[in-house]
Amino acid sequence: MEKKKTKSEIVKMLLNKDLETEDENQLLDLLIDQPIAIDVDKEEEKNRSIGDKIADKLTAITGSWSFIIGFLIFLLCWIMLNLFIIDNLDPYPFILLNLVLSCIAALQAPIIMMSQNREAKREILRNQNDYKTDLKSELILEELHDKMETILKNQDKILTYLKEKEQSGR
Repeated sequence: MEKKKTKSEIVKMLLNKDLETEDENQLLDLLIDQPIAIDVDKEEEKNRSIGDKIADKLTAITGSWSFIIGFLIFLLCWIMLNLFIIDNLDPYPFILLNLVLSCIAALQAPIIMMSQNREAKREILRNQNDYKTDLKSELILEELHDKMETILKNQDKILTYLKEKEQSGR
């Protein structure tokens, strides 16, 4: 039968380090006694630059139905204006409109990518935070399980002792 791993062995196994006994105890105390969860959004908000805020706002705007509908209205107005009202500003194949759309796409794509990269970093931090929290919960549950086993063993000893006393007293 396989020997049950202790908290120390689990921590060593998860961290893949050979820890000294003192370091091991400090790590266990840290994991069990101190809070390890952080609010990733608040931490990330502290480090955002003005450019980051602008990129996030622009991404939120350009990724909305309001923007899509507004942009479709702009395109239809451009086409109607150039077909029926203004001659020779941007005739039928709408080369100027193509240039404007290409420039918008060329600027919009990297801005959206910056915002998505920051979101990916936030997700990585959330996953690390969840992992630490899960590890702490696992260690606490194992410790509680060990304590319950000790209590049950002691309870069995007490019951056996009381039965022996009762039988010897008769």
